[in-house]
Amino acid sequence: MSDTETTNGLPSNSIIEEHIDDALSSRYLAYALSTITMRALPDVRDGLKPVHRRILYAMRQLKLNPEGGHKKCARIVGDVMGQYHPHGDQSIYDALVKLSQSFSARYPLVDGQGNFGNIDGDSAAAMRYTEAKMTAAGVALLAGIDEDAVDFISTYNEEDEEPIVLPGGFPNLLANGSTGIAVGMATSIPPHNAAEICDAALHLIKTPKARIETLMQYVKGPDLPTGGIIIEPKESMLDAYTTGKGGFKVRARWHTEDTGRGTYQIIITEIPYQVQKSRLIEKLAELIETKKVPWLADVRDESAEDIRVVLEPKSKNIEAELLMESLFKLSALESRVSLNMNVLDATRTPRVMDLREVIQAFLDHRREVLQRRSRQRLAKIEDRMEVLEGYRIAYLNIDEVIRIIRFEDEPKKDLMKAFRLSERQADAILNMRLRSLNKLQEIEIQAEYDKLATEKKEIQSLLKSDKKQWDVIAQEVKKTKETYGPKTELGARRTKFADDPDIEIDLATAFISKEPITVVLSAKGWIRAMKGKVDDVSTLKFKEGDEAAYVIPAETTDKIILFGSNGKFYTLGADKLPGGRGNGEPVRLMIDLQDDHVPIGLFVHDENRELLVGSSDGYGFRVLEKDVIASTRGGKQVLNVKGDSEAVRCVAVTGDKIATIGENRKILVFDIEELPVMGRGKGVRLQKYKDGGLADLMTFIEGDGLTFVDSAGRTNAVKDWELLKGKRAGAGRMAPRGFSRTNAFAPDKRL
Repeated sequence: MSDTETTNGLPSNSIIEEHIDDALSSRYLAYALSTITMRALPDVRDGLKPVHRRILYAMRQLKLNPEGGHKKCARIVGDVMGQYHPHGDQSIYDALVKLSQSFSARYPLVDGQGNFGNIDGDSAAAMRYTEAKMTAAGVALLAGIDEDAVDFISTYNEEDEEPIVLPGGFPNLLANGSTGIAVGMATSIPPHNAAEICDAALHLIKTPKARIETLMQYVKGPDLPTGGIIIEPKESMLDAYTTGKGGFKVRARWHTEDTGRGTYQIIITEIPYQVQKSRLIEKLAELIETKKVPWLADVRDESAEDIRVVLEPKSKNIEAELLMESLFKLSALESRVSLNMNVLDATRTPRVMDLREVIQAFLDHRREVLQRRSRQRLAKIEDRMEVLEGYRIAYLNIDEVIRIIRFEDEPKKDLMKAFRLSERQADAILNMRLRSLNKLQEIEIQAEYDKLATEKKEIQSLLKSDKKQWDVIAQEVKKTKETYGPKTELGARRTKFADDPDIEIDLATAFISKEPITVVLSAKGWIRAMKGKVDDVSTLKFKEGDEAAYVIPAETTDKIILFGSNGKFYTLGADKLPGGRGNGEPVRLMIDLQDDHVPIGLFVHDENRELLVGSSDGYGFRVLEKDVIASTRGGKQVLNVKGDSEAVRCVAVTGDKIATIGENRKILVFDIEELPVMGRGKGVRLQKYKDGGLADLMTFIEGDGLTFVDSAGRTNAVKDWELLKGKRAGAGRMAPRGFSRTNAFAPDKRL
């Protein structure tokens, strides 16, 4: 073995040493760029990815025009894969199927015959069973492709050529939308209404610097194949179209049908875009089975060609609007369609465009196509006129032409010399038939020449004038608008707009019958809910040795808040409380309140209220009642207590002064602003004690003065209460003579 060879027989200079980081990064970058430009992102000019472009071009080569017949999809897929797209046949067929589905494409580019899938999510039949041809929109995208409208490149095997981009006579990118995931970027463009896009394009031709707000007067929002209702605020949609990124909230369309005797059923006729109907119904049935929507009795699919999903409420007393609002929150009856206009621009560079840039790119491409087609036509005219000019010279000098042809040895050279003809003109004259020398033929040639001369002048004028070019493009756009106008079956807007209903719905209470109750919690911790309002507490019966601790009026839709001596707040549903026929149930079965702690407060939740909490060691703070709701039976820790310290009081903030009293009978009054609002913690010192701790606290309005309630239920004013004023955390002063011996401002500890 020579020194120039390696162990595997390759020359040593064929091995390239490269750091693995550099090798991986360069190869991954090549893969990423290929994915971005050749697979995932559409071209802004024709709105197509390479696979879709190749499918349409192959169908054109097969002459699958709308007026012709269908051909097997297997034939189409075979041609695409064999000539243009060297990837799996299934991926090509899937792309072909998507182009034909009326629930996927707003304006299908392919007319399919056979089973092409359905909105339930069923897949299409095998390609050997289905047939296809192009639609008018597909043909419009290809119009002018043989007139040098676009550039071509060699196919993957260099046996043929394919277009880099289609002429794009139809605003496909916005009209049909596009989705794709590349490496490090993605695109998501929902379908829009073609007539509205045309209106915006016409306005942009007149006003190139038009604002997005103005364009949105024409392009009002997405127009989805499956209809539905968009409830996205206009400000949000404007921001999405301005930045190129955003989303649209889409809801199903529904109405009610009267089924007699005051009952009704809800009929869903349109579902959100890209939602599979079968999966949607499965989810609704699952919600019923798991009792997440106990107010819904049944769901049925009665769809034929049109969607008809029937929802049956359990009771005729349930409002349809509330029922649907709850279902919108819990199911795909409401979904979000994203907008990310990340596309390849005319230089094949990926970037996010706004609405104006996308429409302008379409118009600029149409202008380039117009110019290229005009130049090609001009070249053909000039070529033909050159030949016709030779014919004219021959007719004017017919006798001499015949003499030269008959008697000269080199008639071509002599003709060129005698009449100053080009070689092409001389060849054309020599190839003329004798019967073409009649007078009628001469007149026709002159008429054709004059007609071409006029057309040449018009094209030259067109190419020199920007205004004329834009006028021609405007006429093309207007023609597209007529084809897909709002009065046509295909062009009529399907997706409507509506404001988001201003309905605040609490799923936990929305469908609970609102009835008055009285919640009773005994001293030993038994809780129950009595129907109606209990005016006389003495009529309540308890177990031997037990008595009422809290008796509060409420309604079945209320949340009941229990405050424990451990500093935790617990939330109970009033409708979930045991009935009042017996003694109720131990509250500890409903919440995780430890045996060494007891309830020290029970009240109906009011989210607009502010609470004051305090612990036995004299610490406390203010807390917003909306922040004390507990989502689990374990409660929510708000007031932190340690060791022998316990929570002793929770009162509603109803004044501008706070009064505290210790077990040493000293009272302190201070401004409520000295106490911070917190969400959780130990708090700050309320009152300082040498012995004992906090006994009670309350809030009051300074103008009303400080009062206390004695054991007989009488309210008494505290004389000279101003002497009790001080700063927070002070020791306070002894309670005045006559103050309650219980060291409490009120014996009743209800809120």
